[in-house]
Amino acid sequence: MEFSSVTQTAFLSASILSMILAASLTYQATKKRLHWSMAAAALMQTIWLASIALKSSMSVNYLGTLLITESLHYSFWLFALTKTTERFCANCLPVSYKVALFFVCIVSISLYTYNYFTRAFIRYEATLIIAQGILFSIVCLLSLEQLYRNINFYRLIKLLCLGLSIVFVFDAYLFSQHLIFSELDPNLWQARAAVSMAASTLMIIGVATFIQPIQQSAKLTFSRPIIFYTTSLTIAGALLTTLSIGGYYVRSYGGNWGTVIYTLILMAGLIFLAFVFTSDKLRKRISVLINKHLFSYKYDYRSEWLKLINQLSIPANASDASVRAIKVSADLFKCEGGALWLKRSNILVPVCQINTNIDVSGTSESSSSPFYKALKQEWVFAPNSPNNDLAYNNSILPQWINRIDNIWLLFPLLTEDDLIGFMLLTYSKDYMPISWEDLDLTKTVGRQVASYLTRHEQAELLAQSRQFDAFNKLSAFVMHDLKNLIAQQSLVVKNAEKHKDNPAFVEDAINTIKNSVDRMHNLLRKLQHTEPEQTKIHALKDVFIEAVKRCHRMQPIPTLVPLKSDIRVKADFDSLVMVFTHIIQNAQDATPNNGFVDIGAIEEEQTAFITIEDNGCGMSDDFIANKLFRPFESTKAGKGMGVGVYQAREYIDSLSGNIRVESTQEEGTTFIIMLPTASIEIAMPLQ
Repeated sequence: MEFSSVTQTAFLSASILSMILAASLTYQATKKRLHWSMAAAALMQTIWLASIALKSSMSVNYLGTLLITESLHYSFWLFALTKTTERFCANCLPVSYKVALFFVCIVSISLYTYNYFTRAFIRYEATLIIAQGILFSIVCLLSLEQLYRNINFYRLIKLLCLGLSIVFVFDAYLFSQHLIFSELDPNLWQARAAVSMAASTLMIIGVATFIQPIQQSAKLTFSRPIIFYTTSLTIAGALLTTLSIGGYYVRSYGGNWGTVIYTLILMAGLIFLAFVFTSDKLRKRISVLINKHLFSYKYDYRSEWLKLINQLSIPANASDASVRAIKVSADLFKCEGGALWLKRSNILVPVCQINTNIDVSGTSESSSSPFYKALKQEWVFAPNSPNNDLAYNNSILPQWINRIDNIWLLFPLLTEDDLIGFMLLTYSKDYMPISWEDLDLTKTVGRQVASYLTRHEQAELLAQSRQFDAFNKLSAFVMHDLKNLIAQQSLVVKNAEKHKDNPAFVEDAINTIKNSVDRMHNLLRKLQHTEPEQTKIHALKDVFIEAVKRCHRMQPIPTLVPLKSDIRVKADFDSLVMVFTHIIQNAQDATPNNGFVDIGAIEEEQTAFITIEDNGCGMSDDFIANKLFRPFESTKAGKGMGVGVYQAREYIDSLSGNIRVESTQEEGTTFIIMLPTASIEIAMPLQ
């Protein structure tokens, strides 16, 4: 194997960087931040890299020297990783593992030293270099994994592990390639120096950066999804490597059919890999294996909790809320389906089920049953569990539970101390025994789901309450209008005996009745919603005249101040007349017969300022601020309903207007109504 001057330069540069790394690690070891073996391993790595560079130009016993330095290089790093794990990790490596490593290292160094002087294995030196490279790189990676996974408080060691993993992963790749082609590739061997330089640089930066107390927590960790996909890719890589080796030998020794067989094997392997990555069942099994062997907790709580909150935050109606509650719970525990019971009038009744075929007849439970009381004490039932502790209260389960074969868990839905229901989950395909994590998580999820369902139920009740509130408000408006109509009819009846022979009175009475009938028709039309409001542009003068006409039978008779301009507003004519009628009638009620009620309007900056002024009893500032515009508040004790002004303001607000009130007790009141004006659109001829 011949090497160029570039290769020598690369390995010499790598050895210099390795020497700097060794010095940095030595400094850390003197400060008791690292075990001294790490510095010794880095120093041995420097000697190994330098020997490759210096020996590459000599053909005398080069492979024999390489065997010894490679073995020492790996042995020192294994020793350093073992001692670092013992010092900084709670879970030490097994004694049998350390004894086996020691034995292999001593035997390999001894044999290679013997070979260096005797050349006993000269025919097998290249093969031994490849074999030991694959073996030692894999063992080093296993030791790195143990150290990385068990270190919980030191960032520097984690970064050193990442740097060393780069070296050993490349070594495994390098020697695997050599194994397939039975020779050392000079280009890959040269790249080995570059990889060593990069790893040394990373570790030097880490040593210079993370100078910190040992007790500081190391937050550099791998998440479950990363480990899951890493495991999947490792399986895929191992399979493809096996296929490559097998394919190589098939092509080499398969005769005329070698290429065909190799192609078939490769295609079969790719199809199998595609099946692995698209099979939900296989992915779940890999996830279960990772959870069992790589993590101390069964669930990734942060990820699962965020998923649960996101799902429960999506708006839904009442029926969808129950379905979603079951679905998110079943997905979290990887169950096939479930069913939900909710409390209705102190009885737990079934409301929904997913992916189950439960006969819900006779499955209601009263609040007096022992089963209900146990659920209220937050007991989680596992009907089919062989664990005696979990099955402690199974004797109080209802009889209908026995009709369901695949029950995994029954857990309560509690809000504070109130039981609102319970949920039943069925077994998952990848069944795992129930653990304390399952029990704790079901209780927490049960409370979260209960809050979610309670919130939806309260939203439904609030919507119903608002509907009733709107109905009550509408009823009050109708009663107010009926009261005004009755007052007009009563006035006609009161004067009928005295003026029934007067033709003018009869005509006026007929007009009053006609007006009442028209107003009743308008009221019924609006209640039935058969016609929308006729929002058009109207002259404010016409609205005033109609309002005054409706109020002219009461004293004092309202006076309309002549308008200086033709002011127009966009509104429903009848509704706007009703607003002014309410305010004028209130002014008449509050003003003596010899008083006045004046109505006027001016236009300024596209706004109509309408004033209705009287010299009646007035109102206090407190009443105006806190009661005037509230429904069912009135100064007319026993006579008014207190909805007229409220109704007026609601309609003025809908027109983007505003009402302001100025009043002084015993002097009078002025209502100032501001409305945006409208202009008549004139069609222009096309040019």
